[in-house]
Amino acid sequence: MGIKMTVQEIEDRFEDAARTLRRLPDPPGSGPKGYGRSWPEYVHEAKHAYGWHEATMRIVPSAADIARMEECIEWLSLVDPVDAKIIWLRAEGHRWRHVCIQTGLVRQTAWRRWVAALQTIALRLEAGQRRRKAGRRKKSAKKSPETQKSLSL
Repeated sequence: MGIKMTVQEIEDRFEDAARTLRRLPDPPGSGPKGYGRSWPEYVHEAKHAYGWHEATMRIVPSAADIARMEECIEWLSLVDPVDAKIIWLRAEGHRWRHVCIQTGLVRQTAWRRWVAALQTIALRLEAGQRRRKAGRRKKSAKKSPETQKSLSL
């Protein structure tokens, strides 16, 4: 990440991450197994066998979308778990009433913590970027003993 991200850009990235997570394939039967049959469903009538139902189209996210989603999910570790829950619920599009019920906070407090958490993420990402740049400068400033001898000659 070579540029400084604003709070609005971070919020947009979280919304994109939630959208990407929703678009990932989740075939029936991929969840935890409970009580029931292990045999697959079979067709009772011929009219049900050949796609006489409504066709649906699913857009599967690309590898780049999934990588950006994973990066955003890692950003949630930079803040308090309650703040991370607020950020993710808002990214999924939940209304403030639902966020308040889930977190046990008043609406104003939830909103204040949401804004502060987004700013914290922006500041910590910027600080990490500065550390990486400083580390690159230190590595390039160090010279090997052979180059130092050739420079002194």
